[in-house]
Amino acid sequence: MTIASTLDFREAARKRLPRFLFDYADGGSYAEATLARNVSDLSGIALRQRVLRDVSDLDLSTTLFGQHQALPVGLGPVGIAGMYHRRGETQAARAAHAAGVPFCLSTVSLCSLGEVVKAAPTGPTWFQLYVIRDRAFMRDLLATAKAEGAKALVFTVDMPVPGARYRDQHSGMSGPRAPLRRMLQAMGRPGWSWDVGLHGRPHQLGNLEPVLGKASGLNDYMGWLGTNFDPSIAWKDLEWIREGWDGPLIIKGILDPDDAREAAAIGADGIVVSNHGGRQLDGVLSSAAALPAIADAVKGQLTVLADSGVRSGLDVVRMLALGADGVLLGRAWLYALAARGEAGVAQLLTLIEREMRVAMALTGVRSIAEIDRGILV
Repeated sequence: MTIASTLDFREAARKRLPRFLFDYADGGSYAEATLARNVSDLSGIALRQRVLRDVSDLDLSTTLFGQHQALPVGLGPVGIAGMYHRRGETQAARAAHAAGVPFCLSTVSLCSLGEVVKAAPTGPTWFQLYVIRDRAFMRDLLATAKAEGAKALVFTVDMPVPGARYRDQHSGMSGPRAPLRRMLQAMGRPGWSWDVGLHGRPHQLGNLEPVLGKASGLNDYMGWLGTNFDPSIAWKDLEWIREGWDGPLIIKGILDPDDAREAAAIGADGIVVSNHGGRQLDGVLSSAAALPAIADAVKGQLTVLADSGVRSGLDVVRMLALGADGVLLGRAWLYALAARGEAGVAQLLTLIEREMRVAMALTGVRSIAEIDRGILV
């Protein structure tokens, strides 16, 4: 099929994946109102078109956390991405680094951080860490991130408990007879079964395997999420992470200006304005709606990133205009990976760049630094 946009990648992914994997990537929590709002709020932001501004020379590069980037985007952390194409995290990392942008590996990835760094050694790899009950295990993960040369730590704080995702119950990602249902679905997707089911093994959570051993497989994934996240975590508990990590520390899951101020107070280097892609608390603000007040509260104190609902280069420009310094892609790159592997992610990043160039040219800005609320109606 012809692919010209993220929506095309989504449709190609739907046709290739077993239902349980597509719905896990595509769905949100409860009635998915926030999931829909993330997209609609962002697409509803009107840009101010300007003409005759000499936009013959555009510069899309930026610097985030001391690293020069070709684009103000990165591939955000996505769990079990290795189930969407053979050893998928390594493929996505190679595509990101070739495009000159960072790749952030999830704690709950199939490929371990060591495997990703070995497969894609040239670019900046970030590591995402969850709030886990076992603090010793978290310290081990921090030590591994240091040893493997991770350039930044993304600490996700909006998941003290997993959100209720109805689609996962219906699709077989969780719920009764889930392993049998997943196997039957895989049989109906022979291309995926050959690529990932057979040749993409081991189907284990690579970063957790040293501790969980045989209990680190996909069958244990949803149960592990529910029993190992720590709802007792508080701001004071982040101090030991700040002390134990001397690289850039980014707090992911901020939706309130007061929480942004708390992140700045503990010495975080950055935040991600995010509602977890609409996968946690349904009914909260979209990231686009929350971003301006947060940027106003902490701009200049730390780096402000944003995610959730970004489906195009036009959306990237909108997020930057609302106050973000950079944007993390989530579902967009997962759809592309599922559809075409490394080549799909590379194609997506090329599309993002082209769409950004059009948006910048027609709003009369020549560099990322010039993008602000002045280009919004």
